[in-house]
Amino acid sequence: MSGVSTDPVWLVTGCSTGFGREICKAVLARGWRVVATARDSASIADIVASAPDRAIAVSLDVQKPNQIASVVSAALEQFGGVDVLVNNAGYGYQSSVEEGEDHQIRDLFETNFFGLVRMTQAILPLLRAQRSGHIFNIGSISGVIGTPTAGFYSASKHAVEGFSEALASEVESLGIAVTVIEPGPFRTDFGGRSIHVTPTQIEDYVPILGGYMAAMTQITGTQPGDPVRAAEAIVGAYLAPNPPRTLVLGRATVERAEAKFRSRLDSLEQWRVVSSAADFPE
Repeated sequence: MSGVSTDPVWLVTGCSTGFGREICKAVLARGWRVVATARDSASIADIVASAPDRAIAVSLDVQKPNQIASVVSAALEQFGGVDVLVNNAGYGYQSSVEEGEDHQIRDLFETNFFGLVRMTQAILPLLRAQRSGHIFNIGSISGVIGTPTAGFYSASKHAVEGFSEALASEVESLGIAVTVIEPGPFRTDFGGRSIHVTPTQIEDYVPILGGYMAAMTQITGTQPGDPVRAAEAIVGAYLAPNPPRTLVLGRATVERAEAKFRSRLDSLEQWRVVSSAADFPE
């Protein structure tokens, strides 16, 4: 538990639905304070209405540095600082690798990765000065296991993983904790409005892309993951004496991650001699 405040201020991006909204509600339920953000602040007015003395809503598009600066200024003006940053803003992009469109790929990374980087860089000076704080980066099991038809989304979340691991090592001695959240399928609207689909169609990929899109449509509304319990797990990680650097969410997701890591260890062992032989001879 790295410098946990008894009355912490949480700054959460992407709060209109899903994880962001439930995290705000969980934080306010504990009597803590929240800076809730969304592209349209009107969509989160109800969050503020539930605790007007402990919550503010601010419009934020993480692709716009001037809006990030405004959010930080609002947090300082209203609450005097920030203790916890939750980088939750993001969306998906459904496409085979070959069908991916350059402007769509770049826009995806601008939100999922570069927006997260900008937010983190804006908050780090505050956390460094107080020698405490916690940064939660919402990743995905797709950041651990590349998913067919979601290669670019997976790549953006892999980038979040590598960035967060390096950041955690840089700021640990400064009293700042960093945790990547790795959820699987949760009952949010991510499978609906939060996924962009490529308009380009190559016939060879239609069965693959169509199959995954159909599966996503069928599972929407029946996903096993509960966003409310996910929010509680994140709050629990904040309160933990030794918070995890990664937190996998969902029973099936834990099993998938375990199988992935075992497979990599098996491959490492199988190719150990060949891998080791790449050094100069002793």
